[in-house]
Amino acid sequence: MGASCCSYPQKQITNEIVLDVKGSLHTLSKKSVNNDQYVGLDNVPEIKEQYEDFEVIADSPQGMTPQDDQTGQQCKVFQQSESKVDTLPKYGIKKKLTVSSVGTVKLGADVFVNLKQGSIHKYYTTGEVLGQGAYGKVWKVTHKNTVGMIRAMKQLKKSSLIVEEQQRLFAEMNILKNLDHPHIVKLYELYQDQQNYYLITEYLSGGELFDRIKSMSYFSEKKAAEFIRQILLAVVYCHEQKIVHRDLKPENILFANESSNSPLKVIDFGTSRKYDTEKKMTKKLGTAYYIAPEVLKQDYNEKCDVWSCGVILYILLCGYPPFTGKTEKDIMHKVSEGKFKFDQEDWGFISEEAKNLIIKMLQVNPSQRISAKQALHDPWIDKHNLNEKVNQIVLQNLQKFQAKSIFTQAVLSYIACQMTSQQEQDELVKTFQTLDQDKNGILSKDELIEGYALVLKDKELAIKEVNKILQIVDLNQSGQVDFSEFLMAAMNQEKLVSLERVKAAFKIFDANDDGKISKEELELMIGSIDEELWQQILTECKAEGEITEKEFIEILLNQKL
Repeated sequence: MGASCCSYPQKQITNEIVLDVKGSLHTLSKKSVNNDQYVGLDNVPEIKEQYEDFEVIADSPQGMTPQDDQTGQQCKVFQQSESKVDTLPKYGIKKKLTVSSVGTVKLGADVFVNLKQGSIHKYYTTGEVLGQGAYGKVWKVTHKNTVGMIRAMKQLKKSSLIVEEQQRLFAEMNILKNLDHPHIVKLYELYQDQQNYYLITEYLSGGELFDRIKSMSYFSEKKAAEFIRQILLAVVYCHEQKIVHRDLKPENILFANESSNSPLKVIDFGTSRKYDTEKKMTKKLGTAYYIAPEVLKQDYNEKCDVWSCGVILYILLCGYPPFTGKTEKDIMHKVSEGKFKFDQEDWGFISEEAKNLIIKMLQVNPSQRISAKQALHDPWIDKHNLNEKVNQIVLQNLQKFQAKSIFTQAVLSYIACQMTSQQEQDELVKTFQTLDQDKNGILSKDELIEGYALVLKDKELAIKEVNKILQIVDLNQSGQVDFSEFLMAAMNQEKLVSLERVKAAFKIFDANDDGKISKEELELMIGSIDEELWQQILTECKAEGEITEKEFIEILLNQKL
């Protein structure tokens, strides 16, 4: 099957009945709203129903006075109403001083993503415009305090966002900041000034999924299985976190870079939400070719994402969508019926296993449709998936990893999450996914034990090693190892903690650029810490009052010893 002969569907605007935030965190694409069902300010209960997981603290950007807008280094504009995830960690409990501060504060990739106040241009140099619309622009930016740390910056005008759009933006940010997966775009930082919100995300330079395929001279079933597997890995992880995407389509699946083996990343969580397995969702939104029939009926669950993946897989294998029409209305009518066929001319050389998977993913009745996890474990995908061996060096790095204080934990976590390249992560991703037997995007204790038992040939010793690893590596104290925790501990420490990186990290932690890190500056990075813990951190850093660059470098470089 040659990619050059395929005529992929033209990009479709997202058909939304609810308000849209006018583009994703990574792209700015125009989106349509059905004016007859446009949600207005009078319909606040309906808005609250959609975002029942979130509580808006600020009424609107316009309601903020200049004095309010400038108070404090952080503005807590959004938070999750449930206690599971806080925007800012709270650590006000008094503690006794212990031998080490390790484990006294929960750390995760999300703790570094807080809404910061001030000029973003102090930290980033803007480059080319990647996209723009009526509500803002997306820029390619470079961090001033690091060498070559390139990111994408979405700038959103506060004056263009009414309160419901702001609420939706914060809902998306709250979801994305807590997602930690190798196939989901990373949200790094949030800023605001009087005029704009700024969202700093991973810069994905490899282009859209179908654009890459069209440039290939030959495209095989094996390649299609490899691509859909990566997408399903992200979807399974989201569903395990009780998050539904609701607008999976080729434009929202990008390659991380231009290399031929670049990983895929899912972007645009503007239509995503937390869901309750006991309740059906009712908001009608999505994109014509990819929307599930039950979404059109406004009675659906997370399996709407599986339908979208089934459509994507169909297009990957033949070059056109299963449901077509001259207008969006025609397309949606075909989707509602759910009838499609495998034309012999285009599908004659495609395996029955591939067709069977598509049939199982495109069942009109969601109760008869397979789950994302079942699709990921389908025989056709397994057949084309290379069984990677566990990298013993990576496991040895995990065993050797030591964090001498909460401070070094925080810095190492930041460096691993935000300052490492895709190339540095690639080998670690393979090992992480090999160990992750149930493919839920998190390493359980049992999965780690199984991985170490294969290498050590001794289960009792494996259990002992894993218990030690979890005590040190499990920064957010979940009893499991998240992807960012794995990156931090499994990477070669010589490479992770280079002098160049440590100096760059110091400049980032030293927010006011005075050559020292104060308690307030550390709190900007990891949230509130009590005075006793701060004093213990100072003792561990052999510092008085504040942490100097020399003390910062010494404690981090000693980490490698």
